[in-house]
Amino acid sequence: MSLGADEFRAHLELAASTAGVRLAEIVLPSEHHLVRGRMRLHYLDWGTAGLPPVVFLHGGGLNAHTWDLVCAALRPERHCLALDQRGHGESEWSPEMDYSTESHVGDLEAFVEALGLQQFVLVGMSLGGVNALAWAGRHSRRLAGLVLVDVGPEIRVDGVRKIAAFTSEATPLDSVEQFVDRALAFNPRRNRELLRRSLLHNLRRMPDGRWMWKYDQRHRGKVDPEAYAHRRNLLWSAVETATSPTLVVRGAQSDVFHDEDAERLARRLQQGRWVRIEDAGHTVQGDNPADLLLRLREFLAEVAPANSAS
Repeated sequence: MSLGADEFRAHLELAASTAGVRLAEIVLPSEHHLVRGRMRLHYLDWGTAGLPPVVFLHGGGLNAHTWDLVCAALRPERHCLALDQRGHGESEWSPEMDYSTESHVGDLEAFVEALGLQQFVLVGMSLGGVNALAWAGRHSRRLAGLVLVDVGPEIRVDGVRKIAAFTSEATPLDSVEQFVDRALAFNPRRNRELLRRSLLHNLRRMPDGRWMWKYDQRHRGKVDPEAYAHRRNLLWSAVETATSPTLVVRGAQSDVFHDEDAERLARRLQQGRWVRIEDAGHTVQGDNPADLLLRLREFLAEVAPANSAS
């Protein structure tokens, strides 16, 4: 279930007011799909064509709407595009249950080619940051800049396990409010009403009337040490070949990605720097969008001035 247009606008207004973010106007995104092989992928286009493009990738268990307030705020100066990665949001689940980094990178390659993007900024959080970094290791020449939000080759396993335990819970619940209660227990930083509306983008109602997550949970909650080591090696290899200016963002209260992890990653990148966002955990864009926007705008102004064409 997704929000209707009126409720979506009301949600953005409340989100902006709560976060202290000014929106020049509220224009809802258009929705589009593209097909890669057997997979149909969904994305949100916030406009405006002709402005410098920025592509956003969400974290695991989230969807493109996690970037709504950020994209709405940047819309007057950037052409924002937010992709539902495979198995999430309105994109299809993988028939083979293939959620490898390589397959995600292939999806992103298809997306970039289909839209003809050049010299864009790529922003990825958590799972999206993993996929963004892996893609950038192959295609830095197409990037004006890269932003990695609370993720890198080195992450904290205990923090990841906490998130996995929350996102892999596959028990249907009788009401949306029960999901809100569970989500607030996991992350008490959030406003209850905002969280409820956000969750409606990520829940589906089953034939028996109960509610369940939209994202594919068949593979979630499984910790494969070999897969983790493979991903770690893949990402450090990408760090060596990613040449674009890169901003590493860390949520100050994150238990997934620590200061030393961000510092090490920024130091290893050819053009890396890192910043800490206070009053934010792992999901920085939800916990403190105002400060994230401040840092994003500083970086975007440097690597892709708003008066340049896409």
